[in-house]
Amino acid sequence: MIETGKKIDTNFTIEIVKEGRQKEVTFSELLDRPAIVSVYMRNNTGGCDKQNRSLAEHADWFDNKGYNLIAISKDSCGSHKNYAEKLGINYTLASDPDYLFSKATDSIVEKKMYGKTFDAPSRSAFVIDTDGTVLGIIEKINTKAHAEELKELIESL
Repeated sequence: MIETGKKIDTNFTIEIVKEGRQKEVTFSELLDRPAIVSVYMRNNTGGCDKQNRSLAEHADWFDNKGYNLIAISKDSCGSHKNYAEKLGINYTLASDPDYLFSKATDSIVEKKMYGKTFDAPSRSAFVIDTDGTVLGIIEKINTKAHAEELKELIESL
C-alpha cells in the first residue's frame, strides 16, 4: 500500500456519477480540492451499504470541511445511479472495473471467497491533496462507523 506523503499517478480515466449525471473524467479532475476516496467492493451488499450509508449521513460535514467525497467500486455507472437513489447519496460514485485507483495506490490485495483466491482492491480510504499527495490512509475500514473514523482522520491532519 502507498505510504502517506507519497504522490499517486492521477492521470487515468474513470466514469463517475454525481447528482444523477454520468460522465468520464480524469482522476485529477476530481482533485479540484482535497478528496476522500472510500473504496468498497460492490453496491447492494451488507457491509458496503453500511459504509456508504455512513458517508451519506455525514457528506455535508466533509463538504463543509472542504473535501470532495468519492466512493469507488467496480460497479457500472448504471448501477451507481440506482444505488445513489436508493441510499440518498449526493457525493461522487466512481466506476473502476479495472482497479486503476487501487493500482495507483498499490492497494490490491489477495482475497478469498467460497474457496477461491483472487486479487481485488482492499476496503480502505485515502485522503488525497489536490496534487495527488496522500495525506492520510485508513487501511481497514469500519463499515458501521466509516464517517466517524474519517472525521477523526481529517481532524488529525
